Amino acid sequence: MQIKDVIHHLEALAPTAYAEEFDNVGLLVGSPQTNLTGILVTLDTLENIVDEAIEKNCNLIVSFHPIVFKGLKRFTGATYVERTVMKAIKHDIAIYAIHTALDNSVVGVNDMMCEQLGLSNRKILIPQNGTIKKLTTYVPVSEYNFVLEKLFEAGAGSIGNYENCSFSSKGIGTFKPQENANPSIGKIGETHHEEEMQLQVTFPKHNQKLILQALFNAHSYEEVAYEIITLENKNQHIGIGMIGELTKPIDELTFLKKVKETFKTGCVRHSKLRNQPVQKVAVLGGSGSFAIPNAISAGADVFITADLKYHQFYEAENKIIIADIGHYESEQYTKKLILTYLRKKISNFAIILADNKTNPIQYL
Repeated sequence: MQIKDVIHHLEALAPTAYAEEFDNVGLLVGSPQTNLTGILVTLDTLENIVDEAIEKNCNLIVSFHPIVFKGLKRFTGATYVERTVMKAIKHDIAIYAIHTALDNSVVGVNDMMCEQLGLSNRKILIPQNGTIKKLTTYVPVSEYNFVLEKLFEAGAGSIGNYENCSFSSKGIGTFKPQENANPSIGKIGETHHEEEMQLQVTFPKHNQKLILQALFNAHSYEEVAYEIITLENKNQHIGIGMIGELTKPIDELTFLKKVKETFKTGCVRHSKLRNQPVQKVAVLGGSGSFAIPNAISAGADVFITADLKYHQFYEAENKIIIADIGHYESEQYTKKLILTYLRKKISNFAIILADNKTNPIQYL
């Protein structure tokens, strides 16, 4: 097995196409063609994690956070980022980061937070926009079914105007090549004009490369005319944050103590209590202050996230309780999620959870 095979499984769990634009996800260090010896799963990739990978004969580190977040201009070992990357390269260890691709998965980071709290009726808090694309192209009538079938095999779904196998719809036209063009239908070198038909399919945006490959392979034209547009949609299965419900309401202080115990955090910073029962809870692992208005709009009694600044607690405005449990603490169960998933997909290689703790924040 090669590293690219592991990446294929990780992409199925959390396609990098759905990561946030600011993020740096995917294979950060190493070659996808490298033969796999073992996988080390961690929340952060630091020097001690690379040392652990070396010791345990794992040449692939699957990390939640990316060690390289912005461009590196030099490799002198002056920073922990440079030292980590240099050591990984020196010892032929690949690093893959999954980060916000997993944040935006319906079975990702926030689902794990909900699972730990026992929340049911879970829904994405902020559905992602523009995850569906539409391909429009033109094919000879005689090739329509074949091309459509290959696009379906690549992951497309038809929304076209090909109805009841009729070629009389408005999608039919005549292909008229320009002078010196060489359209080939059938055998190479045999040129003639054939009626063509408009073909339209929709597909999830992470499949775009596969869709285009299928189109080019199935189509007989040397130059294929096509257009891809992004549809306006809110995907209920892809997006950041999650909201769910407790089995029955409990009082605020009891719930916050449960949160502290569940996430094993040194403290829970929270806004003013409202003296109302808690049942509907919103979560967003990592830095989630931007989602406070969304949690309020969704009717959550409590919003659990991390990295809140002083003035952001005022945004609760007695409409919600905002609770900061710590960045590492909110994402800690992600490691187990990745480990369990990979062990189900890959049974004949060592997949190990890193022993070294990477939380940079300590509590008195």
